[in-house]
Formats: sequence, C-alpha cells, structure tokens
Amino acid sequence: MIKKILIANRGEIALRIIRTCKELEIKTVAIYSEADKNSLHVRFADEAVCIGPASATQSYLNVPRIIAAAEITNSDAIHPGYGFLAENAEFAEICIDSKLIFIGPTPEMIRYMGDKLSAKNNMKKIGVPVIEGSENPVENHYEAKEIAEKIGYPVILKASAGGGGKGMRTVTEPSHLESALNMTKYEAKSSFGNDEIYIEKLVEKPRHIEIQVLGDTHGNLIHIGERDCTIQRRHQKLIEETPSPFITGDTRLKIQEEALKVAGSFGYINAGTVEFIVDDKQNYYFMEMNTRLQVEHPITEEVTNIDFIKEQIRIAQGQKISRKKIKFEGYSIECRINAEDTYNNFKPSGGMITAFHSPGGYGVRLDTHCYAGYKVPSDYDSLLGKLIVKADSRNEAIKRMSRALEEFIIEGISTTIPLFQEIMSNKSFVKNNYDTNFIENRKEIEV
Repeated sequence: MIKKILIANRGEIALRIIRTCKELEIKTVAIYSEADKNSLHVRFADEAVCIGPASATQSYLNVPRIIAAAEITNSDAIHPGYGFLAENAEFAEICIDSKLIFIGPTPEMIRYMGDKLSAKNNMKKIGVPVIEGSENPVENHYEAKEIAEKIGYPVILKASAGGGGKGMRTVTEPSHLESALNMTKYEAKSSFGNDEIYIEKLVEKPRHIEIQVLGDTHGNLIHIGERDCTIQRRHQKLIEETPSPFITGDTRLKIQEEALKVAGSFGYINAGTVEFIVDDKQNYYFMEMNTRLQVEHPITEEVTNIDFIKEQIRIAQGQKISRKKIKFEGYSIECRINAEDTYNNFKPSGGMITAFHSPGGYGVRLDTHCYAGYKVPSDYDSLLGKLIVKADSRNEAIKRMSRALEEFIIEGISTTIPLFQEIMSNKSFVKNNYDTNFIENRKEIEV
C-alpha cells in the first residue's frame, strides 16, 4: 500500500491531490520552484522540497531533481497531475526504474497515444471513425499542398507530438499554407521537441466531446460519461459541461462505445480521456486520447460522486475500480479562471493579488491555490483555479454559475471572470447554439 506520494506538479492540481491523500491518510510531498515558495500546495503538504529556480526546465521538468526529492523523502509513489511530465513516457519509466509507483498508465500506453498521427492511424485500423487527412508526417510545403488540395480547404495542421491546444493551425486558402506550416513546425519543435506535422480536413462548426474512462489491472474498463469542451480559444478549453447539451442519446451511446473500444484496444489502465470532434449532423471522429487526469475532471466528479484521485491511487495499488455501475445525477459546469486580460487579446496577467473573495453557497466548488497577497508567477500556465457548479438542470447551473462569478473577487490582476459573466448571459450559449469558434466570434453574438 502507498504510504507517501510525491506530487510532481504545482498549483491547484497539487493541492487537489493533497486533499484526497489526507482523507486516505497518505503522506504527501510537495515540490516547488523558488517562484512557488508561497503557494498553498507547499503549505498544506506534509513535506516540501525546493527543486530549483522559477524556470520550469530547471524545476518542474527537471527529472533528476524530482526523483532525488522522492528518494530523500522516502516516497513510495509519484503523482504527475496534468501538464509538465504527466504524459512523458520516459519520466514514467524512470519512476518505475527508481522503484517508485507512477500513478498513471504504463510508459508503453503513454507512448502508444503520445504520437497523435500514429494513434489516429491505429484507431482507423480498428474501425474507429477518424477525420480525413495525411497518414504520414508532412515533409515539406509541396507535399502539404498536394494533400490539402486532395482533401479540400479549409484544413488544420497538427503537431504529431502535440497537446494542450499547442501546435495547431487552421488554413483556409492555399496562399497561407506555406507560412502556416513553417510556424506550426517551429511551435511544435519548441513546445514538444518534435516538429512532425500532419494535415486533417477541418470540421467546420464542430463540438468538442470527450469521454472519461477508467481501467484497472484486473481487466475492468468503464466509461464515466462525457464532457462538452466546446467553449475554447485557440484550441484551449475555457468552459466544460456535463452532460453535453448537444449530442443526442443515440450519439452519446455510440461515442461511449467507441471510447471503450479505443481504450480497450491496448488494455488501458488508470484514468484517461478519449476526445472526439462532432459535426453539426452528429457525425463524430476520434481526435486523440489523453493518458492522464484532465483539468476538467471535477465536473464529472460532481455528477457521479466519484473521487478521481482516489480511483487513480486505488488502481496504482493494484485494486479494482470501486464502482462498475455509475449513476449520473444533475448537471455541472466548470469555468477555468485564468490570469489573462480577455479584452486585450488574452494577454497574460501576472502579479500580486491584492484582494480575493471566494464564491460559495449551495452547489459551488472552487479548486484554487490562490489567496489575497499571493503573487502570480509569469513563468507557468495562467490557470488560477477552476470554478465548478452543480445543479439539477443546465439552466439552473448557468444561473448558479452567473451568481458565483458575481461573488468571485480577484483584484490586482486581470482574469477571465468578466468574460465568463458575459458568456453566461449570452443568448447563443444559453440556447446551446455555439461551436468551437464561439470565443473568436463573440463580438458578433447577441447578448
């Protein structure tokens, strides 16, 4: 049994893991950079180890220092959270070689889905619908042009090793293809160390639907419903809902079955998410599988009463999934509160939080590591926290979110709170008439 977990992450997700570990009477070790010395995850962990300066490459991505911190604190396991090293197969291997339990899938499973193009081709072989596009990495502009002309514009360029909305670029006409290809390859190389790019036909006006899955070492594999992650900016999610207000009951069942087919095809273990693009006619296409915990997992927790961190730990200890039959109740929405100026092209906004008031009341949950006097570092992702509400229906959830956002006070920096207040009263959003271009088109949408 696991007695002590080192959390190889920071911020709200590190604090989220600490909370479950305390309830399970498992000791925790926080790692932190010099920029995060005053973060709440450092304060509430049983032990804390500084692993380097602010730069992520010298701290949260520094594998030798993380392993050394686990060894000197006699940790049994490492939980990677999401982002940073969560989908790094080499890190998972090093943990295992160091006699540490990696709370997640096996390195082989991470690799299997880590290359997006290879994963897409593998899913096509087992009969899962995929979007038309290149089957191999595009080597140059001429090859890209030939494929784009074959499948027809608009197209989307994607990094094979991509994730988190990075390494993706839409091209609507041939004259923009060469520059877009060069920019996407540069971004892919700088973000993932791999500049391989592939091309897909762009699904216009799509919805983004994902299915949560859990698998254990005893051969049990279940889905835990879907999440609608359509409200996003530049392929990065901002608002998530469950259940999806868009897909029909028949489509829901089919996508759930496809997700289990995807995960079952390689015996998936631990928490994962199979992501699909769905067009306006309810046609769905496999996009990718994230072999880790998702940022938006709390909304699924709210409608199922399942603690996903607890399930991950149980599975890592060789135990069975606690429930095979899932009961879904109510409706849940999550807003990602980011330190960004949404009216200035989403410019990052670091600095000191001078005032902070958390919303509360029935059906409101806030996962955050922030407080008044906390200095938001500019070295990492802009996520400050996640505001989650639960209600009996979507309309009630929207009203509850509007109320909670009105109560939520963060001063000293710019945040996404005003944008979400606007969206919750937006007629198109309320009437479920939107797609992934909603944010870019919001100025034209009636409020």
